[in-house]
Amino acid sequence: MTSPYKRRDTISWALYDWANSAFATTVLAGFFPVFFQKFWSTGVDATVSTSRLGFANGLAGVLVALAAPVLGAMADRAAGRKRQLLWWTGLGVLGTAALGFIGQGEWQWAAAAFVIAGIGFNASIIFYDALLLDVARESEYDTVSALGYSLGYLGGGVLFAVNVLMTLKPAWFGLADAAEAVRVSFVTVAIWWALFSVPLARYVRERPATAAPAGVWAAARESFRELRSTFAHVLQHREVAWFLLAYWLYIDAVHTIYTMAVDYGVALGLPTSSLLAALLLTQFVAFPAALALGHIGNRYGARNGILLCIVVYFGATVYAYWLQTVTQFFALAVVIGLVQGGIQSLSRSFFGRLVPEGKGGEFFGFFNMMGKFASFLGPLLIGIVALTTGDSRASIVSLVVLFLIGGILLWRVPERIEPAAKSVSSL
Repeated sequence: MTSPYKRRDTISWALYDWANSAFATTVLAGFFPVFFQKFWSTGVDATVSTSRLGFANGLAGVLVALAAPVLGAMADRAAGRKRQLLWWTGLGVLGTAALGFIGQGEWQWAAAAFVIAGIGFNASIIFYDALLLDVARESEYDTVSALGYSLGYLGGGVLFAVNVLMTLKPAWFGLADAAEAVRVSFVTVAIWWALFSVPLARYVRERPATAAPAGVWAAARESFRELRSTFAHVLQHREVAWFLLAYWLYIDAVHTIYTMAVDYGVALGLPTSSLLAALLLTQFVAFPAALALGHIGNRYGARNGILLCIVVYFGATVYAYWLQTVTQFFALAVVIGLVQGGIQSLSRSFFGRLVPEGKGGEFFGFFNMMGKFASFLGPLLIGIVALTTGDSRASIVSLVVLFLIGGILLWRVPERIEPAAKSVSSL
């Protein structure tokens, strides 16, 4: 049996994580929030720019969340997972590249380009996740999923390191200043994303459709009709329903920590350069840690691996309440890096074992829908606690509620699903 690390289609699939993680790191978590406030929303109060950014993030997330089940079902029916992935990738690449050409103060155009890029990024992941079932055997889900996430953290970290260096030493790259370096960085992300998507486009082969081939619009109409039955399928598969509810809670807290970490550090008065360096450190720690957790999940069970990650996140969130110095922030970044990739990769592979035969795109559409809807509960919780207590530290600690409830619900999901339980129930 050939190792998945030696198969061209598996490596090509995993390289897409290397490709699109540059957007998640350089754009989403790194430069865009700061640049949106200081360059595109210049001259306005920080709370105004924050609300603008929040609406842009929310709009992109909600649109993809609402479309995710339809997109997934349409891919299953038309056998178009790879084609759809590449189409949405193209949209994301164009939106990202456009950020490099938007002038100072033009926050509306920046927000629009960001929403377009975010939609392309999030929608493409639906089909990327579903393709896991085409490039790996069930016994390989944990290790192959972890390979994708680990390459993602490494690739995103490599380009982010170059981009950070560009802003610190713009003259080395023939750039006028840090602002120009950031704009050029957006273009490099678009090029990186497009370039490393080529192996997947060439070498990944998906399994045949579960229904007769249909045109895009016919498949879309049929997918709308299937939505109600898909909800019924999810409810009939009790283990899937429990997992999705648990996943929605704990991954919301994970996403919130990832997107709010820099803002939290700024609120504590820590220097921006140190915060970006800590974010970069997280990427490189997450690379080997995701691989290691993939093997742990393969040996001891993916659910147990996820629960271990939740416990670590719980402790790290409590620790953040007492955080005071840059050194402590770096220590926290290392701890988060140890589990950040693992909790995502193991969640994907564990869910892959719960998916009924022939429903990969449809069920992964719901999986991604829960992930996209898990982008508002944590920030909302933080906002409410901060507003009522006036304490940013207390607001961060409030996330332990999501980890606690999510972990308890996950414990109810059986580690191994019997084949009969995985079959699709008739309606």
